Amino acid sequence: MESLTVAHWSLLAFGALIMGMSKGGLPGAGNLTVAIYALVLEDALGLAGVPLSVGLLLPVLISADVTATIVYRRHAEWKFIARLLPFFIIGILVGWKVFGFFQANDERVSLLKVLIGLILLAMTVMHFTMKWRRNRKGDLEGEQSSRTSLAFGAFLGLLGGVATMLANAAGPVAQLYLLAMALPKYAFIGTSAWLFLIVNVSKVPFMIDLEIITLESMSVSWWMFIPAVIGAAIAPLVVRRINQKLFEGLVWFFIVLAGLRMVF
Repeated sequence: MESLTVAHWSLLAFGALIMGMSKGGLPGAGNLTVAIYALVLEDALGLAGVPLSVGLLLPVLISADVTATIVYRRHAEWKFIARLLPFFIIGILVGWKVFGFFQANDERVSLLKVLIGLILLAMTVMHFTMKWRRNRKGDLEGEQSSRTSLAFGAFLGLLGGVATMLANAAGPVAQLYLLAMALPKYAFIGTSAWLFLIVNVSKVPFMIDLEIITLESMSVSWWMFIPAVIGAAIAPLVVRRINQKLFEGLVWFFIVLAGLRMVF
C-alpha cells in the first residue's frame, strides 16, 4: 500500500466517514464508499486493487457496525434477523467461490470491476423502486403469511449474501425485506445494524482465505476506523440537521456516476 498518496488516503477516509453515517441512520450512502474504495485502489494499484478494495473495506464496515449496534442496541427485532441470516450465510459461501473465480487473472478482475459496478447500479434501481412503492402505497405492509415472508426472506438473503461477499453492497437488499416487514424507524436501523455486524464478521475468514484481508491491508483499514466510528456516532445528529432529500439525492447521483465508470 506504499503507492497510496495523500489524495488516496483522504478519499479513503471520506469514504469511511460516509460508510459510518450510512450505518448510523443514512441508509444507502455506504454504496458510495464501495465505489470510492474500488476506484481509489484501482488508481493506486491497477486492476489488482479492485478485489483488494473489498477486503480493505470490510474491517471498516465492522467498526461502523459495532458503533451502530451500540447506539441502537435496544431496537433490534431478532426474529427478522433469524429469518434472513441463514440464507445470507449460504449466499456468502456462493459469493466466496465466485470471488475466487474472478481473482484468477487480470481479464477476470476486469469482469469483477464491471460486476461491482452493475451491483451498485442494481442496488440504486432497487432503492428507488422501494421509494416509489412507498410513495404510491404508503408504508409497505408486513407479509400476511409467514410462509410468504420466509420465501421472500430466503430469496433476498441469498441475493444479499452474494452481493455482500462480492462488493460489500447488500444494504438495499436487506432494507427491502425490512421495509416489507413494516418495521418502525429505529427498529429498522437497529435490526439492520445487528444483521450486518453478524454478516460482516462471518465474512472475515473467507476474505482472509481469498487473501484480500492481509496484514498490509489492515495497516490501512486500521486508520479508517476513526472516521467510520465518527460517522456512525454523528449520523443521528446529521439526520436531524441536514436536508436529507438533498443529501440522499447527491449520494445516489455519485453512486450512479461511479457505477457507470466501473462498468464502462
